[in-house]
Amino acid sequence: MTEPVPAVPLREATRAFAHIGLHSFGGPAGQIAVMHRVLVEEKRWISEERFMHALNFCMLLPGPEAQQLATYCGWLLHGWRGGVIAGTLFVLPGFLAILALSIVYVELNQVALVTALFFGLKAATLALVVDAVRRVGRRAMAGPGAVGIAIAAFFALGFCEAPFPLVVAAAALLGVRFTRGDPAPLVVAPTTRRGALRDSLATAALWLAVWIAPMVALALALGRGHVLFQIGEYFSQVAVVTFGGAYAVLAYVAQEAVEVHGWLQPGEMLDGLGMAETTPGPLIQVVQFVGFLGAYRDPAPFSPLGAGLAAACITTWVTFAPCFLWIFLGAPFVERLRGNRTLASALRGVTAAVVGVIANLALWFAAHVLFRDVGELRVLGLRIIRPDPSTVDFGAVAIATGALIALLRLGWGVPRTLGLATLVGAGWVLWR
Repeated sequence: MTEPVPAVPLREATRAFAHIGLHSFGGPAGQIAVMHRVLVEEKRWISEERFMHALNFCMLLPGPEAQQLATYCGWLLHGWRGGVIAGTLFVLPGFLAILALSIVYVELNQVALVTALFFGLKAATLALVVDAVRRVGRRAMAGPGAVGIAIAAFFALGFCEAPFPLVVAAAALLGVRFTRGDPAPLVVAPTTRRGALRDSLATAALWLAVWIAPMVALALALGRGHVLFQIGEYFSQVAVVTFGGAYAVLAYVAQEAVEVHGWLQPGEMLDGLGMAETTPGPLIQVVQFVGFLGAYRDPAPFSPLGAGLAAACITTWVTFAPCFLWIFLGAPFVERLRGNRTLASALRGVTAAVVGVIANLALWFAAHVLFRDVGELRVLGLRIIRPDPSTVDFGAVAIATGALIALLRLGWGVPRTLGLATLVGAGWVLWR
């Protein structure tokens, strides 16, 4: 038995993914929530089971899982064309926003104005993250085994600082043991092994070339010692080790960029993270800001803005081009394996762990949105986030609570909620 994807006109799918890209705030949790709301609940183009199956696969890959999920969903609807459109539209709004903010940052130094504009938006995004935990958890918590895996993943990531790949691998093994169920039906018609291998080799060759072509051009034109090549080379390496999302790699990137390469000053990484958190798109887009500053301060033979723009483009390219390679190479095999009972059970475990991951991100995000001073406490080897109660931001609390009520009780849409929160937040910051 097959589960066909509804025939969706490419133009209509493009509009939907453009909408998702423009409203993909709040890190992976909020972005996954927006995608689920549009593609599964409103449009009904992709089933709940198929969406979660795709999400589970994306969680196993290096790189931004939300952007990869958008690419996977686009591929499901319209093959590689749909995947390219969906993945690109998911990144493009954030790229343009961070580029504009980076220029404001270095040319006008108006960080306070940017903070005022995005204060309410960040608080309302917290409501989206909480809603994502509720929505995904309600569907993934099928039985005590799944609940136990979610709690264990939350504790391991949030308090024990366990490596993300280890948490995912353990969740898959526990899923096989504790979440067995009926296998999902096969979806994609089987192909011959020879045909599948030939297609995979062609896909790998094409997208590997797409990934490295700009780096080859930079090496030939400017040399391997130029800052643009160094930036592209470094973030190409980062792209293949960013398991666990942006937060898992930002500390490493910040240390390398400040202490080794000298691209940023201490504290500037937090400014870039604030831009990435309050603009649409993946949080890992903060690397664009790092690349921009690095080239802006060492621009020869270009102008500072020209070098910064080139660095923003190359950083974004080498960060997200590999995602298309992983999806277009792996998705066909993952779809053909949907009927495998053992794999289905393992991915159920990963699904449960995803709830713990999103809940952990929600806790981290809430602490940094609702409090101005957040520290850490070490007890028996465990890391505990400790916000300073005296630094609670009552404006952020009020806006986040109001946004949650608007979404859950009043049934407001995401654009209306975020728009009003932005206006209220800007007024609050300018008034106080």
